[in-house]
Amino acid sequence: MTVRPAQRMTELPAQFFAALVRKANEQIALGHDVINLGQGNPDQPTPPRIVRALQEAAENPLYHKYPPFSGFAFLKEAIARRYKLDYGVTLDPETEVAILFGGKTGLVEISQCLLDPGDVCLVPDPGYPDYWSGVSLAGASMAFMPLREDNGFLPDYTRLTPSELTRAKLMFVNYPNNPTAAAAPLSFYEDTVRFAEKHGIVVASDFAYGAIGFDGRKPVSFLQAAGAKDVGVEYYTMSKTYNMAGWRVGFALGNREVIRLLNLMQDHYYCSLFGGIQAAAAAALTGPQDSVDTLRAMYERRRNALFGALTGIGWQAKPSEGSFFAWLPVPKGYTSAELADRLLLEAKVVVAPGIGFGDNGEGYVRLGLLAPEARLEEAVARIGKLGLF
Repeated sequence: MTVRPAQRMTELPAQFFAALVRKANEQIALGHDVINLGQGNPDQPTPPRIVRALQEAAENPLYHKYPPFSGFAFLKEAIARRYKLDYGVTLDPETEVAILFGGKTGLVEISQCLLDPGDVCLVPDPGYPDYWSGVSLAGASMAFMPLREDNGFLPDYTRLTPSELTRAKLMFVNYPNNPTAAAAPLSFYEDTVRFAEKHGIVVASDFAYGAIGFDGRKPVSFLQAAGAKDVGVEYYTMSKTYNMAGWRVGFALGNREVIRLLNLMQDHYYCSLFGGIQAAAAAALTGPQDSVDTLRAMYERRRNALFGALTGIGWQAKPSEGSFFAWLPVPKGYTSAELADRLLLEAKVVVAPGIGFGDNGEGYVRLGLLAPEARLEEAVARIGKLGLF
């Protein structure tokens, strides 16, 4: 029998990072010492107090049963308290918070909740490739918003065409940004709220790196802008803030109708997260936050070490403002993919070519601050020996 997949399966965008991992693993299998700076997987363990909270919760018979479909109230209350403390934003835990199986899941689901074939989603370019996945699954189309260095890697809404604006129902923004490592000021979110109100577009703010800002500047939440909850939601994840990437805990926060739709979608997919993980996530959010401060400081030290080393080999780039990435211009004579291949084959350093994040990512590569300082400096030293700069 021949299995014929649904058309939507044939139209899904290629998983960019799968090829990156395959190439790196091929070099590792050959016995090479590969420094992998191409992925976004946190390299630190989950703080011990969070692990202990899970261990204790796993023994609680309450959590051995199906949890409430939309999650336990104590976890939604914990994220609401954390947002109030960190950003001064007031959230109703019951109607303005949705618990997600990781932020990625919710970012894909929102397109399916809001978009029909013929609708348009406004997507940053370069941007996180999984935005494309949700739009594809919804059968909708994308209009790309170029992120250019001369505009601080912020979208310019005046460049969108009347046709795109008429059909647009959803837009993604993401700061601190993956892959450009740029941050956004409150004024940008205020402009975004006005833009969304004028055109009837729901905003999905991806705040995955919200805890990671540098040089004493705390990243701004979209929900801090007046009227933000009227036009959209923000996504927050435990993965980066608490090194809980494998635990798959995220949240959508804000507009009540969007939250209702996300919960309805999830009712058809899941029975919510294991209660023990929910209890551990609540402990992470409500307990001491010193591990978050330590993590942020570690990434800043790594950023400083990386960019200091880059300057030493003549690779000039603007230091990252947030996230745990660095966005570096490609030297003349190379495409981003060509440079990434050469760095892997000759320096045994993995970087992500910018083209994998969209057409406007061409001309850059992304490096992750996901190795100790000495290892980052070694990677740069290996690259320096190639004489590219």
